[in-house]
Amino acid sequence: MLDKKTIDIIKSTVPVLEEYGVSITKRFYELLFTNHPELLNVFNHVNQKQGRQQTALANAVLAAAKYIDDLTAILPAVSQIAQKHRSLGIQAEQYPIVGENLIHAIKDVLKEAATDEIIEAWTKAYGEISNAFIGVERDLYGAAEQAVGGWKDFRPFTIWKKVVESDVITSFYLIPADGKEIASFKSGQYISVKLNIPGIEFTHIRQYSLSDSSDKDYYRISVKRESGRDSAPDGVVSNYLHSSINEGDTINISAPGGDFMLTPTRKPIVLLSGGVGITPMMSMFNYLVGKDLPVPVTFIHAAINGNFHAFKDTRLNSASNKDLNIFYAYEKPTNTDRQENSFDHEGYLDADTLNKWIFNKDSIVYFCGPIPFMKAMNHALKEIGIPEDHIHFEFFGPALTL
Repeated sequence: MLDKKTIDIIKSTVPVLEEYGVSITKRFYELLFTNHPELLNVFNHVNQKQGRQQTALANAVLAAAKYIDDLTAILPAVSQIAQKHRSLGIQAEQYPIVGENLIHAIKDVLKEAATDEIIEAWTKAYGEISNAFIGVERDLYGAAEQAVGGWKDFRPFTIWKKVVESDVITSFYLIPADGKEIASFKSGQYISVKLNIPGIEFTHIRQYSLSDSSDKDYYRISVKRESGRDSAPDGVVSNYLHSSINEGDTINISAPGGDFMLTPTRKPIVLLSGGVGITPMMSMFNYLVGKDLPVPVTFIHAAINGNFHAFKDTRLNSASNKDLNIFYAYEKPTNTDRQENSFDHEGYLDADTLNKWIFNKDSIVYFCGPIPFMKAMNHALKEIGIPEDHIHFEFFGPALTL
């Protein structure tokens, strides 16, 4: 437990963190990767380049400072981050490394404003915060290992099938190399893929949503080949999976995890996605169809056009179900899309279109996609009257604020 003086000092730094938080976390990652380059490839390079990782950490540090006297208030955020840490294989002994570099970054950015009193308080506070994470993660590691078909750390899986779903998305069907049972999961969850890529010194770990229902004897991930743009590099892992991993190859993966998941309800369900955000939605969709749609389901997907639309046969395969409505929005439909009448809305999805397609405003909505899409959808859903506590979403990568 922290003493009152320490708590008061930490809370007094909140305005400073609001102004300099991202500068501190940028400096933190510079120090961390310089001092411990072996940790570099745990993180997604694109997220680093775009500043998402730094912003997410700054938000987390700020929240911890605001609620340092009652960390239970940030338990949902702790749980979400801890799930990712467990999937990545983050260990308790790595926390002191993070703490040392974070305190160093605070000193570097705040300079003389970082008094000995503030540094001492933040050192104590970091110890309290890291213990909270370590405790939650210990339980998650234990649960993953003790689950039926579960395992600790990473386990080799063989690529059973590799299926091209669109111009940019390919599915990989994974079966355990040892032929033993695999752990179940909740639709919406993800696994981590750990790769040793020729010519690169350190391993790369990336998280991918499971894109099929949980009642199979395999896992499926559907990976978008990330091409660099706006000075961001190509996705190292996604491009390697597309170009170099083939049927019969073996890769190492973590047990499934994540706190974004389909939960039982008697209310109608809306599954809303943009681009590769369709992957967790397909897991939810296939699960619900497998249960003969216990509630009405509306499935909405936005893509550039049919060439970029993975799983676009979903509507054809489900056309006869009266409790299912499927709508597609194409930003720039091709001539073929027009000839085949394969979309329902041209242009970006907006509130007016969602208002027409989501018939029951008491629906539970799950959505996922690129950040601009998610921000637009979050605003539009609230605009058309969907209650905020009915809206659930998943970030690919570090969590941000919508």
